[in-house]
Amino acid sequence: MHLSSSDHDEYRPPVWKSYLYQLQQEAPHPRRLTCTCEVDNRPKYYGREYHGMISREEADQLLSQAEGSYLIRESQRQPGTYTLALRFGNQTRNFRLYHDGKHFVGEKRFESIHDLVTDGLITLYIETKAAEYIAKMTINPIYEHVGYTTLNQEPALKKHVPVSPETLDGPAPAKDDHNAEERLTSLVRRATLRESDLTPKYEKVHNFKVHTFRGPHWCEYCANFMWGLIAQGVKCADCGLNVHKQCSKVVPNDCQPDLRHVKKVYSCDLTTLVKAHNTKRPMVVDMCIQELEARGLQSEGLYRISGFSELIEDVKLAFDRDGEKADISSNAYEDINIITGALKLYFRELPIPLITYDAYPRFIEAAKITDPEKRLESLHEALKLLPPAHFETLRYLMAHLKRVTQLEKENLMSSENLGIVFGPTLMRAPELDAMTALNDIRYQRLVVEALITNEDVLF
Repeated sequence: MHLSSSDHDEYRPPVWKSYLYQLQQEAPHPRRLTCTCEVDNRPKYYGREYHGMISREEADQLLSQAEGSYLIRESQRQPGTYTLALRFGNQTRNFRLYHDGKHFVGEKRFESIHDLVTDGLITLYIETKAAEYIAKMTINPIYEHVGYTTLNQEPALKKHVPVSPETLDGPAPAKDDHNAEERLTSLVRRATLRESDLTPKYEKVHNFKVHTFRGPHWCEYCANFMWGLIAQGVKCADCGLNVHKQCSKVVPNDCQPDLRHVKKVYSCDLTTLVKAHNTKRPMVVDMCIQELEARGLQSEGLYRISGFSELIEDVKLAFDRDGEKADISSNAYEDINIITGALKLYFRELPIPLITYDAYPRFIEAAKITDPEKRLESLHEALKLLPPAHFETLRYLMAHLKRVTQLEKENLMSSENLGIVFGPTLMRAPELDAMTALNDIRYQRLVVEALITNEDVLF
């Protein structure tokens, strides 16, 4: 079967390599070998392909007629367990078969035995015929030529990338070649222009999840076909990049989250959020702090006094629904403690805390140092462990909290008080026992207190 380019333009412009796709078309088709007699105790989830307790030799004889033929038998060695016997490569292969509502022999789970066998035959055929090719798939990726931003950020134009195979596999054009610019598609040119924008370039790993693709799909890293019937590859939940499982291990950490995939503001990974919205810091942090500095710095007990929890939840929903268009002005929320509550809630709900789990031990160690100079030095080193977006957000927050302390006479909030409030909000112990976590609270407070006091030196 050949797909016309109009059928699957989105997945198959000229850059995609068709070798593995052709192989999938050539793979043997499943042939169910039905049992002609009635079999006692046939499990309800198997059909006439179930032959009861027959030996390997009997199964082999029955299947020897045709490639792709299959049957299910009960194991003689382990009664109560079942084996899928499948003819492939002129020999019978035996697979232990499981059922938990779906059928499986490995990681993939199938609605029917027919689908399982179809997928198995495709996989066996391709991995037998193209083992060497598959092993080298990741060596010459299109990813580096076309540019990930191209594949990701212009979905409407993705169908029409007119890149010739020579551009992909040939040597890189010389830098002084005047035609090089013309050879770039408008798509790649856009991506190049976008690269020079002033937005911070935060690195972010892809959030890959196993995915079943409907219809033919090609890997956006190596340009090869993603074979199989289900779970043919992985898809990044944040940016939508589709790649083979093996290619996912070598894709650069350059996920550019797409707002179609990033649905929430609260509970969303911090780097994912700022990359999706193309901002330096999360809009919640910027907007809440700007609102607080405009009308609340002198408010007594700022950050210590709690706002009404239902209204804080309202603010959260407004950000999740409207993003930067959320109205948090005094017209909407007169009580400034609702805004401080919404900001603290944002930090508490981060899946990875602002001071990350990886950096956490270094910050706690620094807090335990009694010598002020050495403690400062140690904090400085610990800050280097934070991802850039986390560091930038922490820097902005600490500068704000420093301004809060400068009005301590009015708001009664010292760096020590703010440390008590923000210590457990910005830091969470990574899976420590309850006792250690309890002891750490004191040091979490000292960390935040030191970051506020020495904000001008540390950042």
